[in-house]
Amino acid sequence: MNPPSEASRWSALQVTPAPAVTLWRVALAVLAGLGHAASLAWPWSWPELPFGLLGLRPGQPVWWLQLLALGVLAWLLESCRQAGQTSAASNTDSRGNWRLGALWAWLFCTAWLIGSFGWTFVAMHTYGGLPSLLAALAVLALAGLLALYYAAVCGIFVALATVNRSFAAIVFAALWLLAELARGIWLTGFGWGAAGYGHVQGPLAGYAPWVGAYGLCALAAWLAMSMVQLVQPDQSWRQRAFTVVVVLGLLALPALQRMGDAGTSQSTGRLAVTLLQGNIPQNEKFEPGSGVPLALQWYGEQLTSSRTALVIAPETALPVLPQQLPPAYWGALQQRFATGQQAAIIGTPLGNEQDGYTNSVVGLKPGQSEPWRYDKHHLVPFGEFIPPLFKWFTAMMNIPLGDFNRGAPKQAPFEWQGQRLSPNICVEDLYGEELGLLFSDPAQAPTIFVNVSNLAWFGDGLAMDQHLQIARMRALEFARPFVLATNTGLTAIVDYRGRVTHTLARNTRGVLVGEVQGRSGVSAYGWWLARYGLWPLWLLALSLVLLGIRSNLRQRQSAVHRSCQAGQLASPVK
Repeated sequence: MNPPSEASRWSALQVTPAPAVTLWRVALAVLAGLGHAASLAWPWSWPELPFGLLGLRPGQPVWWLQLLALGVLAWLLESCRQAGQTSAASNTDSRGNWRLGALWAWLFCTAWLIGSFGWTFVAMHTYGGLPSLLAALAVLALAGLLALYYAAVCGIFVALATVNRSFAAIVFAALWLLAELARGIWLTGFGWGAAGYGHVQGPLAGYAPWVGAYGLCALAAWLAMSMVQLVQPDQSWRQRAFTVVVVLGLLALPALQRMGDAGTSQSTGRLAVTLLQGNIPQNEKFEPGSGVPLALQWYGEQLTSSRTALVIAPETALPVLPQQLPPAYWGALQQRFATGQQAAIIGTPLGNEQDGYTNSVVGLKPGQSEPWRYDKHHLVPFGEFIPPLFKWFTAMMNIPLGDFNRGAPKQAPFEWQGQRLSPNICVEDLYGEELGLLFSDPAQAPTIFVNVSNLAWFGDGLAMDQHLQIARMRALEFARPFVLATNTGLTAIVDYRGRVTHTLARNTRGVLVGEVQGRSGVSAYGWWLARYGLWPLWLLALSLVLLGIRSNLRQRQSAVHRSCQAGQLASPVK
């Protein structure tokens, strides 16, 4: 028997058509991406009946919509993957399939990310003076670049995932986790709108104290792909039954085991707090003739008249340096809290030209020799530092930019009335891996998280609601309450189970008074995060991906071997 000739092998290498790029598929990918963004904080106010019954309430996450939207992408990818497997089985070129999978993922994720942080347009255009077209292009460019992480992993999934459907769903979850980790950590990281935040409430929320938001991203991706594979026509009833049992078990386990109760957490008592929301217009906030005197007057009055054990003023509540304040203003505040049973946490810039400046909060309480301070560690690109090669971009905007100094990654908490309060400023609560460093020593771990922010930069959009959901996720992960004091909203108190107990109407000048219960102990997630960082997730995901690729290569080699054997049997004997 003669083996197939080289010419016959070459003629057999033809491109197998991938699922067509049609307008309706493009529209489906884009609409699903926008739906994914909406699932993280529902943007519309619809009648309570019937939409409230479906969880479609303004500003709230919609867990089932997140799974449905991601499921649409999973369906598009599975269609490409099946075409690719057909190509591999027939020894034909399947490159068009993985490229198409990457395209669907890029369209989906670009739409999702624009829908998640499109409010950055307001900061650049409304307050930065950047022309609207350039601001829109900047948002599109950022979303499109970040979407490349997902396009890359989805292309890999289509090209190299194992034929076995159950394992393929696990590989997809691992690849999706890698993309979420890369977006959230690399190049200063911007994980805003990650898939896991859609599950701050719902059946998966109980896993947060164990695997964190990134772990929820992987679980959601696995569920989405598993649901798609469940409806594939070539699935046997046994395979469908097995998938249904596993999915239902995953959804039911937190409720059955009460995983969300964070049993390692104990109460450290209650603390009465006053949260100040000045609602100073952003276009006036740093103006010496309008916003600055208004802020100094209002916050000064509220700090002086507060009667709770702790009063908290938001980020840059005092919008000038202490040495730039009116005579005796700073001294009067220090004197106000030098005696008695009250303390204050106040957002203000600190520093000087020689030593540099910091975005900080100061803590005032009786018995101090000098004010306690916290300096922001995770600075925002373009707002608090200018990345290399981008001075041309910031020069086009009229924003009071600063090159701030970074604070230390781990800073001592503000101790008051038996509580250890750990502040974070603006979007620092997005970086749970950095907050996890505070739990390496349980005896010094925070009992209450405090976030001070000024989200007025981003208008009256979803940024406020999304920021609240981020704080709720951190509360779940670490079994710690979160209090948020903001300039325009959302000012709120979140308990250690991620439930919002008090809130103040957005875009109003007011005071929120409530009680917060501190907690001690360390959640499972906090324990391993403090010791190993996110490396366990990186290593687990990479290991699963490599196993999937190895399985795929073995299956392809086996298919090529069978093809060669079939060719030898079919060739004439001389």
